[in-house]
Amino acid sequence: MFIGHYAVGFAAKKLQAKPSLGTYFLAAQFLDLLWPTLLMLKVEKAAISPGGPVPLSFTHYPVSHSLLAVLGWAVLFGLLYFLVKKNRGAAIMVGCCVVSHWLLDLVVHLPDLPLYPGGNDFYGLGLWKVKTIELLVELLLFAAGVLFYYRATKAKNKTGVYALGALVIFLLVVHLVNAFGPPPTDITAVAWAGQLQWLIVLWGYWVDRNRVAKAGNAPIETAQFTSGQVVAS
Repeated sequence: MFIGHYAVGFAAKKLQAKPSLGTYFLAAQFLDLLWPTLLMLKVEKAAISPGGPVPLSFTHYPVSHSLLAVLGWAVLFGLLYFLVKKNRGAAIMVGCCVVSHWLLDLVVHLPDLPLYPGGNDFYGLGLWKVKTIELLVELLLFAAGVLFYYRATKAKNKTGVYALGALVIFLLVVHLVNAFGPPPTDITAVAWAGQLQWLIVLWGYWVDRNRVAKAGNAPIETAQFTSGQVVAS
């Protein structure tokens, strides 16, 4: 799963407009941004597996991809956002984006996702085994996410148009290269390639700075009742 995670980031903007697209990308892909660093530090492990349903075997990643750890990361991410922005609805949304990563991985991964660090039971529905269906599902998710974002925002200038279009094309190209390109030959190279996703997060911030939420898609705010009237706070 690659562009499916970014689809969540795009779609979240429709539900809660306040966080930047870059923040949503960071939340939705946080586990796969954390994993390459842990791989480099040899805290987690993976192996090249040419000829398999996927070219990588995720042999040990309890800190970044066990369900219990993911729930902890989600709470931490949401709490930090709330402490900085003081927006409860947005904090909950970014936390949910973190959890969405594990749920989407559960659909496509082979049984390699632990429930908690040190657990011996591993889960995954294995959609990766059926490459055509997995690719179709992920492309549909991505298309829906981009459509939600496009309908929820409008460009403030030409940069807002072209930066978004270029981002969508770039993500599609990377996804297709990952799907049909040659398998990796070195785990260290895989880790460094994973770190490049930080550039996509920055790209998301750049896109969102040049777009604005459309009327009717304002941030969800808490409401106060004053003299019988609802006042956004």
